[in-house]
Amino acid sequence: MSGDHPVSDKRSRRRAELIAFFVLAFGIWPLVAVAIVGGYGFLVWMFQIIYGPPGPLGH
Repeated sequence: MSGDHPVSDKRSRRRAELIAFFVLAFGIWPLVAVAIVGGYGFLVWMFQIIYGPPGPLGH
């Protein structure tokens, strides 16, 4: 029964998978990467506002 799929079903599934790949690869993952790096930078910035920049004390 698994060999009864028409060719159009395979093409539509392949197209849907390609669209999902491109949305993930060029849409969602770059946004996630920017959010992670930006969030880390924000945390470092807030930490330095509260505790001061790193370095030896007394300068």
